Amino acid sequence: MKKLEEIYGITINNSDLFECALTHPSYTQENNLPYDKNYERFEFLGDAVLKLVTSEILYKKYPQYAEGELSKIRSIVVSDNTLFKIAQEIGLCELIILAKHEEKQGLAKIESVCACAFEAVLGAFYLDGKLEQLKPFLEKVLTPYIEAVDANFEKYNAKALLQEFTQSVDKQTPVYKLVEETGPAHNRTFKVSVSYQNKVVAFGIGKSKKEAEQHAAYEACQILGALK
Repeated sequence: MKKLEEIYGITINNSDLFECALTHPSYTQENNLPYDKNYERFEFLGDAVLKLVTSEILYKKYPQYAEGELSKIRSIVVSDNTLFKIAQEIGLCELIILAKHEEKQGLAKIESVCACAFEAVLGAFYLDGKLEQLKPFLEKVLTPYIEAVDANFEKYNAKALLQEFTQSVDKQTPVYKLVEETGPAHNRTFKVSVSYQNKVVAFGIGKSKKEAEQHAAYEACQILGALK
């Protein structure tokens, strides 16, 4: 709890909420604990908190943008990939409570697990009555990613751009295929190909399949002239 208070700069009142928010379902199963003693329900609530605060930040930061543009930026900013990076940066992944086997397997370094825990902690802060105190923290950690997405939107949204382009040409959609998967379970690297008209156009590498697909799509966009 002290570590959490240091990370977020917020005093915790009900520590039980945060213990649940940091508990992976594997731990409750291993110890025969009730279903609501893990982070899944907290994640559901935290997801709503994250979207609300992110929407408020975007609404104030970009008064010139229409709703559609704000929604596109938000969808990328609240993605697992972004939340995983933030959770790593602030040291939240190290606090996740796992079953012994899952801990040995390095589950605390898996993108989806860290992203879920990040959202779950937001839900715990909301239930602890700390929404207003949470906003400055989220603005601080989210703003660099918001600005990066705004400045390099094509890279972050390459899959959608590529599909729009190919469908406008001949109504075909790009096909992504996992080519290679390397590294230990807790630190995988993925290589993905993207094909169009039955030909491989480009490859992409990333720490998740989604990230690799985005990189492959961006390369394909450049090769096919889709960014024009």
